[in-house]
Amino acid sequence: MTIEELLALLPIILTATTSILVMLGIAVRRSEIQTINLTLFGLLAALASLPFISDVLPQQVTPLLIMDDFSLFFIGLILGSGVVVTFLFKGYFYGRGGQNEELYLLLTTALLGAVVLVSSRHFAALFLGLETLSVSLFAMIAYSTRDGWSLEAGIKYLILSAVASAFILFGSALVYADVGSLVFSDMLQVADATGWSLLVTIGFSMLMIGFSFKLSLVPFHMWTSDVYQGAPAPVTAFVATVSKGAVLALLVRYFVNADVFHNYPVQVILSLLAGASIIAGNLLALKQTDFKRLLAYSSIAHMGYLLIPFLASVSLGKEVVIESVTFYMVAYFITTLGAFGMVSLMTGTGKEMSSIDDYRGLFWKKPLSATLLTAMLLSLAGIPLTAGFIGKFYVFAAGVEASLWPLVIIVVIGSGIGLFYYLRVVVAMLDKSQPIEYQEESAGAWLALTGLAILLVVLGVYPSPLSDLIADLARAFV
Repeated sequence: MTIEELLALLPIILTATTSILVMLGIAVRRSEIQTINLTLFGLLAALASLPFISDVLPQQVTPLLIMDDFSLFFIGLILGSGVVVTFLFKGYFYGRGGQNEELYLLLTTALLGAVVLVSSRHFAALFLGLETLSVSLFAMIAYSTRDGWSLEAGIKYLILSAVASAFILFGSALVYADVGSLVFSDMLQVADATGWSLLVTIGFSMLMIGFSFKLSLVPFHMWTSDVYQGAPAPVTAFVATVSKGAVLALLVRYFVNADVFHNYPVQVILSLLAGASIIAGNLLALKQTDFKRLLAYSSIAHMGYLLIPFLASVSLGKEVVIESVTFYMVAYFITTLGAFGMVSLMTGTGKEMSSIDDYRGLFWKKPLSATLLTAMLLSLAGIPLTAGFIGKFYVFAAGVEASLWPLVIIVVIGSGIGLFYYLRVVVAMLDKSQPIEYQEESAGAWLALTGLAILLVVLGVYPSPLSDLIADLARAFV
């Protein structure tokens, strides 16, 4: 392995080293503050390494991994989210009693799986990254062992995630049996050249089922609301962003490298998944009284929106899917981390505040916190002057330019429904009739969420720097 290849792997190496150091630190001396500091130091070091390796990219590191600007961007997004979640963990778990140090070990291990996943170009690396991420999530979701909901959510995710992973594993095996390669760029190109055999068709269908589960696409979304509601709020933030973002980045690379956009059955499957997810996600969110379940169902709709650029790329080219999905994911990460972060912030060390009624009168008790949450909700709804609006505009423009009119109409209707249920939460916060007492807020978490809100508005008002950066990485995509 050359120096350039080792340098290209530096973010992955530093993330793995952080996980090892956290584990050794726990073994030597149990101290939650020490563990938090080690975690933050390691993640910030991995983030700081990103600018220094851009000059040696792209690098294919063994047949398993590809390090290019696209990988680098999503690694930065994932590690940055990891830093925010670390602050949320501290505000939520610190002071609750018990020994919480292992939670940070699970977090760093999950991040390691996610960064491997977004750098994968081979199904062996895909499965290693996916399972490293998933196994860590099982324990994170069920971490609040005194809470029956958390344990139930962890068991449900364990069983259903294992089934989804089995579909992905068997699907890749069937495709490999026909084409003789596990490299993304080889698998379906060979299949297209020789025609899709029965093995390839069944294998690809199994892959789509597995990935649809990981992204909570209808009809493979049944786990989402229970897991989002039962898991501790900071863990839910991680599942909703890092877990789904890593899988989606992987799908972009897989679909672009394998060049499956022009296969008509694939277009039909993606269209049905997108339309059903947008409609069902928004309609199910309408009747929710639990804030975390509302966000769970809305996340299903957002994943449906993100499938539209995949379909648009059939006629518009691969740059469309890369640019649209990447910008939308940045906006989605910021707003979802912010929304679930506010649940963590308001909860403090007390009973988790997940009901919408728990936020009644928030504007009159904590106006700054209410303003931050309102900004996140408006961005999720796609209101102008927020990053969410720009992200949704990318998706809408791609659909219009590609003449995907049925899906464009569904997007418009879904966005209107979404605006209604997001504003329900805002109206509840303005209600004076039922003021609620709130816990003391964590300074670190509050600072992180304030930074997210500022970034949300900046990207909504002045998106050009990020748009230009994403356009450059789309052109340089390997």
